[in-house]
Amino acid sequence: MNKKIWLSSPHMGGNEQKYVQEAFDTNWIAPLGPNVNEFEKSLKNYIGENVEVAALSSGTAALHLALIQAGVQRNDIVLCQSFTFSASANPIIYQGAQPIFIDSEPDTWNMCPVLLKKAIKESIAKGQKPKAIIVVHLYGMPANMDAIKNIANTYKITLIEDAAEALGSTYKNQKCGTFGQFGILSFNGNKIITTSGGGALVCKNEASKNNTVFLATQARDQAPHYLHSQIGYNYRMSNIVSGIGRGQLEVLQDRVEARRNNYQFYKKGLNKITEIQFLEEPTGHSSNRWLTCITTPSFEFREKIRLGLEKENIESRPLWKPMHQQPVFKKYVTYVNGVSDALFEKGLCLPSGSNLTKEDLQTVITTIKKLI
Repeated sequence: MNKKIWLSSPHMGGNEQKYVQEAFDTNWIAPLGPNVNEFEKSLKNYIGENVEVAALSSGTAALHLALIQAGVQRNDIVLCQSFTFSASANPIIYQGAQPIFIDSEPDTWNMCPVLLKKAIKESIAKGQKPKAIIVVHLYGMPANMDAIKNIANTYKITLIEDAAEALGSTYKNQKCGTFGQFGILSFNGNKIITTSGGGALVCKNEASKNNTVFLATQARDQAPHYLHSQIGYNYRMSNIVSGIGRGQLEVLQDRVEARRNNYQFYKKGLNKITEIQFLEEPTGHSSNRWLTCITTPSFEFREKIRLGLEKENIESRPLWKPMHQQPVFKKYVTYVNGVSDALFEKGLCLPSGSNLTKEDLQTVITTIKKLI
């Protein structure tokens, strides 16, 4: 069998083991320690001096704590991008709230501002103003943040950015994850940098960060004994895992460059196949190209490529199945325009890891050309 070519596998940079070893050498094996503090500091320095960062156990945990701090409670309405992974929507249900799913625009594949505004106006007309908006920078492509932020500000609704796939992406030279009241980062195994499992919440000020840390450490009040006046969670990132993150963050820009180069390599290699289209960057958008994605003329055409790659031991994946198509979310209100339905039916993610060789990329291209 041919060598396995993965969709997006972990890629270590070299210093991860050094920071983890420091934790062992100094006996900082307990959940918190110097690596956590330094990882948060490094993330803050990278993302922007006007934010604070709390390192957590996952991106999902970060989103859950963002919703709690946005005041989302049972039966509240939260507007959520439909074209995304289910982790963008699950924490809404954790809070007992009601998601309303918003379809995508064709330019970025992210939340459509026109449908967002329509959903807000109609919700208010029915007597219930939404509590929060969750916009996603899918596959690293920034959403239309000027329009979405303007809508959130106009209606005074908390804006939460799911930038789990977009660390290193920018919109008009501003880092993704810094536009909303809260920003969500993920360091899952397949992300552009990884801590094996982990995430972070980007906050606007130190008070919000401190509240995040409080909630993430079982909401323990200040007292010589264990005292709790509200429900907390076990959501903090450990000192060991943070050591991996410190090493990974040192090579983040290299990883962004490598994945952007993957995109260009594919685009050049497949440019003569008119049936295959790539998502371009609109003016002002800079994507980390976490995954290189293509669209095809039909489901059958897409499946011919996917199954053909699979036979050659090459991992690819259909674009996300929209939340409004998921059985668990089918009962909820959705504002659709057909964009995400078509993308799911005809789109495919190609192998995009920063550790892929040119030979790997060429193998993918050659295989697709043979199939077509």
